[in-house]
Amino acid sequence: MYQNLFEQKIVELKSSGQYREFSCINRVSGDYPNALLGSRKNSDPVVVWCSNDYLGMSQNPQVTSAMKSAVDLHGAGSGGSRNIGGTHKYYISLEKSLADWHGKDAALVFPTGYSSNDATLQCLLRLFPDCVVFSDEKNHASIINGIRSTNVERHIFKHNDCDHLESLLKDQPKGRFKVIVFESIYSMDGDEAPIQEIVNLSKKYNCFTYLDEVHAIGMYGPRGSGIADRDYLSNEIDIIQGTMAKGIGVIGGYITGDSKTIDLIRSFASGFIFTTSLPPAVVSACLASVDHLKSNDKERTALHKKTDELRNSLKIEGIPIMGCSTTHIIPVLIGDAKKCKEAARILLEEYKIYIQPINSPTVPLGTERFRINATPNHTSDQIKFLSQSIREVFNRLSIPLEIGHPLNRDNAA
Repeated sequence: MYQNLFEQKIVELKSSGQYREFSCINRVSGDYPNALLGSRKNSDPVVVWCSNDYLGMSQNPQVTSAMKSAVDLHGAGSGGSRNIGGTHKYYISLEKSLADWHGKDAALVFPTGYSSNDATLQCLLRLFPDCVVFSDEKNHASIINGIRSTNVERHIFKHNDCDHLESLLKDQPKGRFKVIVFESIYSMDGDEAPIQEIVNLSKKYNCFTYLDEVHAIGMYGPRGSGIADRDYLSNEIDIIQGTMAKGIGVIGGYITGDSKTIDLIRSFASGFIFTTSLPPAVVSACLASVDHLKSNDKERTALHKKTDELRNSLKIEGIPIMGCSTTHIIPVLIGDAKKCKEAARILLEEYKIYIQPINSPTVPLGTERFRINATPNHTSDQIKFLSQSIREVFNRLSIPLEIGHPLNRDNAA
């Protein structure tokens, strides 16, 4: 009975084109974004175009050397939770460095970015009686899960719509504990939040602000700590959350804020208290990466240059970049789940280009897409080849190119 139900659910996913399959991508140390496909001895080389390792910091010699050194000194694991033997010297240094990076009193590191959102929001929303939360409709699944795991009153405001947010805030008593949760850069659309306007509303209506900066960490601001820092707004945000699995190039999540807020989460968040801490090697690598990015803008400057080059190359070939994107994340509209998967398959098998298809429920039906990003390590030849290859595959599958572009076959009519 149960097995039949499980099988039917998988069949439904496959028939809708939403079934996910893993691609075995073995990145080559020191040669990113090049990788080897599959588990065979003689694997095919591929070029990766959708990694969250935005700056290639996972390959940085300072980062890998720090990781190797920590393994030699302390072994592979941490030995326990932060409360029971799992707080080592690298944690002390990393949390101090992260707090400094964001101009905050303190920081708290979690095993993943997902858990830092999930555990912190659950804890925060459960601790305050008669709490109400306001969440952007395009917030990440970790934020959604953290909020839904509580019984607090919640309101979803239209994406980046401060007028709608204010209309919801107006109905709340000034003295009620109100939390606004939003992201600085949205990972599927590549657009930015109106942080200044949200900060203004938080002051007007006496709200606590929680900002997820995961897709901006390392890449924006004078020292790379995100959009809030770039716009001189870090001091206006109560909690800034980040990850070390993207721009920093390793793994882990964190929150930063004033010392009392961070101590509160440290003391009450079950998702923090009852989980094993990150190993010394991982935390040491994170620390090396953060310290490098704080003092060196080489990687982020190169990233933005390559992003501009990629945008221009895609436009030349008539590839339909979604207009919402203003950042290093470039979403390419396909609009059909089955064609999205098929285009990705052809690119991988025939062109040795790896781009993961993004289908529902990650994005709404009808907006299926590729989510492409360059890195400092992609070459101009690779960028040109990618753009031309996508155009050839789109024509082959009758996926429309940009409206009005001379290469768009639909324009002939």
